[in-house]
Amino acid sequence: MTTPSTRVSASTNCSASTMASSADSPGGPLCGVLLMDKPRGLTSHDVIDRVRRHTGIRKAGHCGTLDPFATGLLLVLLGRATRLFDFFLPLDKEYRATVRFGQRSTTGDSDGEISAAGAEVSETGLRGALEVFRGPIRQRVPAYSAVKVGGERLYRKARRGETVEAPVRDVTIHRLELTSFDARRQEALLDITCSKGTYVRRLCEDIGESLGSAAYCAELRRTAVGGFRVEDAASTERLETEGPLLAAPGAGPSFISCYGALYFLPVRQIAENEKKMALSGRPLEGDAAGPVRVAEGERLLAVYGPGREAGRIDPMVVFA
Repeated sequence: MTTPSTRVSASTNCSASTMASSADSPGGPLCGVLLMDKPRGLTSHDVIDRVRRHTGIRKAGHCGTLDPFATGLLLVLLGRATRLFDFFLPLDKEYRATVRFGQRSTTGDSDGEISAAGAEVSETGLRGALEVFRGPIRQRVPAYSAVKVGGERLYRKARRGETVEAPVRDVTIHRLELTSFDARRQEALLDITCSKGTYVRRLCEDIGESLGSAAYCAELRRTAVGGFRVEDAASTERLETEGPLLAAPGAGPSFISCYGALYFLPVRQIAENEKKMALSGRPLEGDAAGPVRVAEGERLLAVYGPGREAGRIDPMVVFA
């Protein structure tokens, strides 16, 4: 788990000021992560389309989809950083959710059809209910989700009115705090830190059901992914104004080199006699419990992992 106190900012070794002209290698191919603050109403793919259009960078992708009704932090991988997707995926995520009780949504969020359902809840009852949802839990995937069942995404089946047994996942709720509760409006504000694969919409519904009521997620904002914070993210308005400058030195904390973005991986500084071996993807001497950055200063050369033989590490991703 990445703790909330581990923050990627301009004061760390992954700030924009430490980046070379092309993020990791001067004059070389682009490799970096752009932090975007997704507005309500756009899909995550819409944001990627805008990044491509306004920066001119065609190779871009995101890790960690946000529903259209949600806002907040979206990690956009640019250039060669798209090859690092699997390393960012396990990072914990933080959210602030507004939950409305006594009402149900067909989609679990404010984009669905809302109807009255269930009794009112009390703050005391809610605080007690939250305790049950902290730690490892089993969560059924929402009917309106992109998860595939039988080769087709669930939301397509749901739109046709089909009832499908959605899969159940093991997830972990590291933090679940009640920030405020309005008894008259039957509305609660929750701060959540959770593992990958957690559906906050489903969490809100399950909390309501546990109280003998109903609930849906009225508003959702992703505030952090690992040590990346939404406060450092660029808005879509800034993207439209600055365009390519957002993916260049001096862009500020919203653009981070590949070396810096992988702050959560240990670093092995390459010896001069090993450099050619690393760039050609050959095994190196050493031991590793997991992925490790192989770097020359703050230039990322590769990511290596545990070797198939004792006393060596093998390449996972090589930036030759």
